[in-house]
Amino acid sequence: MSDIQPWRKSSYSGDAANNCVELTRIPDAILLRESDEPQTVIATTPDALQALTRAARAGRFDRLSR
Repeated sequence: MSDIQPWRKSSYSGDAANNCVELTRIPDAILLRESDEPQTVIATTPDALQALTRAARAGRFDRLSR
């Protein structure tokens, strides 16, 4: 993957080294990983990530465990 850009850490992760959500972009997708398990990478599209972010901000996942 020579087109991969540097991984960016979420601003919500704070200064801790291993509790971070990181993402980067490749030509056709956005890649996400957790810093404590960097070998596991999830690929998504910008539209799908935006829909997930909007749903989380709207509280749609707040009661999943109940």
